[in-house]
Amino acid sequence: MTLPSHTTRDVDLFIDGAWTNGAGDKWLDNHNPATLDVIGRVAVATEADLERAARAASRAFTTWSRTPPLERSNILRRAAALFRDRAEDISRAMTVEQGKPLSESRLEAELAAQIIDWFAEEGRRTYGRIVPSRHPDIQQHVIQVPVGPVASFAPWNFPLTQVARKISAALASGCSVIIKPPEEAPVCTSELARCFVDAGVPRGVVNVVYGVPSEISSYLIPHPAIKKISFTGSVPVGKQLASLAGLHMKRTTMELGGHAPVIVTASADLEGAAKSIVLAKYANCGQVCISPTRFLIDDSVYDEFTAAFLEQVKSIKVGDGLAPDTKMGPLNNERRLAAMQRLVTDASEQGATILAGGERLDEPGFFFQPTVIADLNRNSALMNEEPFGPIAILLSYRDLDEAIAESNRLPFGLAAYAFSDSAKDISRITAGVETGMLGINHTAIAYAETPFGGVKDSGYGSDGGLEALRGYLQPELVTIATH
Repeated sequence: MTLPSHTTRDVDLFIDGAWTNGAGDKWLDNHNPATLDVIGRVAVATEADLERAARAASRAFTTWSRTPPLERSNILRRAAALFRDRAEDISRAMTVEQGKPLSESRLEAELAAQIIDWFAEEGRRTYGRIVPSRHPDIQQHVIQVPVGPVASFAPWNFPLTQVARKISAALASGCSVIIKPPEEAPVCTSELARCFVDAGVPRGVVNVVYGVPSEISSYLIPHPAIKKISFTGSVPVGKQLASLAGLHMKRTTMELGGHAPVIVTASADLEGAAKSIVLAKYANCGQVCISPTRFLIDDSVYDEFTAAFLEQVKSIKVGDGLAPDTKMGPLNNERRLAAMQRLVTDASEQGATILAGGERLDEPGFFFQPTVIADLNRNSALMNEEPFGPIAILLSYRDLDEAIAESNRLPFGLAAYAFSDSAKDISRITAGVETGMLGINHTAIAYAETPFGGVKDSGYGSDGGLEALRGYLQPELVTIATH
C-alpha cells in the first residue's frame, strides 16, 4: 500500500460492503502539496451512491445495534491491531497527500490506533442506571440506546485521528456510520476504513464516500435514515450544517474552529514555554484547530520571551515531509497559501511588524515561512480570523485581566493555553477564560480519553472521552409494574 511521491493511486467509495466507483464515474485529482504532482484520483459519490449508503447503514444498524458490546469491542480491537501493522505505509501515504512531516504522520497514526483501542474498551461500559421508585411495586430503569445511523464529516488536517474518532465512537456505541473523509487525504483514510472492514465489521455498518462536500451534506443530513450528524471543520460551514440538521431535528456534534489564546505570565519558565509553544504552533504547518495563535505576554517579560520564541522559530527546517530533516511541511492547498498571503499583507498595511517569515518559499509546493508578527491592530484580519497556518501573533499586556479579556474577545472558544508558575494567576485564568479545553504549562490536550470540543462559535458536543459516546446514545426509560 506504500505510496511514494512518484506513484499514483485511485481511491474508490466503500458502500454496503464493496469498494466501488461512483455511479457517475467522476473523479477528483489528489495532489501532493509539496510537489504539486497529481498522485491519484478519488471517486465522486452521486446521489444514487449516497442513497445506497444510507439504505445500507439503516439496514445494518438493526443488526449492529443488537450486537453485544463485547463483540463490538473485539472487532474494534482487531481493527486497531491491523492498523498498527499497516501504520508505516499509511503514515507515508498521509505525508505524501496531506503534507505534514513523516514524524508527525507516525505520531498521528499511533494516536489513531489508541483512539480505536480506547473506544473499543469504553464501549463496553455504556451503563444505564436504576432510579429508585416512589412505589414499591414499580421498577425504573434507564438504558442507553444507540441513536441510529450517523453521517460523519472529517477534515483534512488530521485525517487519521478524526476519522478514527468518528468511526470508533459510532461503532462502539452500536451505531452504523457513513463517513465522508477529506478528499485531500483519501488514500490514508480509505486504508484506515479498510482496517475496520478487515477486522470483521459487518456489511453496511461502515460506508465511505468522497465527492463534493456540499452535495454530500445536503443529501445525507435531511435523509430520514440518518439520525445523527458529526462534523469537524470551519465555523461558517459548521453553522450551515447545524442549521440544516436543526430543520430536520437531527442530533449533532460540532467541533469547529478556534483562535486559541496563550497567556504567558511574568512567573513562567520563558524558555520552556517558548519551546513548547513553538512545537505546538508550527505542527502541521499551523493547520490545527487547537493551534496556539494569539500570544499574550506579560509586558515585563515580553522582550525576553520574544527572543526565546524567535530563536526556536528560526531553527525550523521547512521542506518535503518525506525528507528526514523536515520539521514543517507545506500548507495543504492553494486556498491556505492565499489566505496566509492575504493575512500578512493586511497586517503589514495596518502597521504590524513582521519579526520572522511572512512570505511564500520560492520553490514548487505550497510552502510558507514560519511567521511571527507583532504590533497588530485589533481590527486587523489576523486578530479576528483563525489563521489556520504558520503565523504566530505576539502581543503584550500589563494586567492579567486585560489578557483574559482579550482571550474572551472573539466568539471562539475551542482551546486556550497559559504558562505560569503562580497558583493565583492559574486560578484566575482557569476561572476567567471561556474555552472548551485549557492547557496549563503544556500544550498536549488532545487524547482519546479526554473531552475534545469547544464553546461559543467553536461548537458543542465532544469528539473525545466519555462525552463523545454520550453523543451517540440516547437514554430510554423503562418502567415496569411488578404486581
